[in-house]
Amino acid sequence: MRTPTAGASARSPWPADTFVTLAPISTHFDDAALVAAAQGGDRNALDQLLRRHYDRIHAVCRRIAGSTRDGDDACQEALIKIARNLPRFDGRSSFGTWAYRIATNASLDEVRKRNRRPNLTLVDADGDRPDLVDPDANLEVDGLGDRLVLDAALATLPEESRAAVVLRDVANLDYAEIAEILDIPIGTVKSRISRGRAALANELRLEPQSSRDPGNQTDVPERPTDLT
Repeated sequence: MRTPTAGASARSPWPADTFVTLAPISTHFDDAALVAAAQGGDRNALDQLLRRHYDRIHAVCRRIAGSTRDGDDACQEALIKIARNLPRFDGRSSFGTWAYRIATNASLDEVRKRNRRPNLTLVDADGDRPDLVDPDANLEVDGLGDRLVLDAALATLPEESRAAVVLRDVANLDYAEIAEILDIPIGTVKSRISRGRAALANELRLEPQSSRDPGNQTDVPERPTDLT
C-alpha cells in the first residue's frame, strides 16, 4: 500500500512527488544498495533508507537541539535535505556519516534560531517574578533513568561539545567519522568529547569513570550515561 505525499504538509521529509510506502524495511539490502536504487528512481528504496536511519537521526537532532520541538523541526529539515540531495551523494563517505552531517547542521541551525529569539520573563499580576521550581529537585535520578534531567544537562554544554558527545554517544560514530562531520581534526574531537563528558558528569553529579571508551585507545573518559 502506498500513500501519496503530494499536497501534504510542507514539513514532509519527502519531496512532493515522492510516495511513501508502508512496506517493512528489507534486511537484505545494505545502505549502499538502497542508495544506488534510490538514486535510480526507486522511491521504495528511498523510503526504506530514511526509515532505517530515522530513529538515530531524530535522537541526534533532539539531543543537539536541546528540546523536543526544535529537535523535531531539525529532524524534518534534515530528512527533507537528505531526500533532495541524495542524487548528489557521491559515496565518498558512508551514507550514515553523510546523513548525520546534515542532521547535525540542521540541529545547530535550530539552536542558533532559538538563541536569536527574545527571552520572555514570567511575571505575576503584581509584576513580580514567580518562584521557580528548585532546579536541583529533579537531579535525584535512579540510574539516570530520567531523560528530562539528562536533556537539561546536555543543554548546558557548549554547542561544539554537545554535538561531539551526541555523535559519539547517541549515533555511536567513531572519532574519524565525527571529525569528518564536524570538519575538525580527530584530536579536537577527542578533546571536545572529553570536556563535554566531564561537564556532563559534573552537571549530573557523577564521578567520572576512569575506564577507557571501548574500541578507542584514547584518554577520553568513559561515557557517563546512555544518551539514546
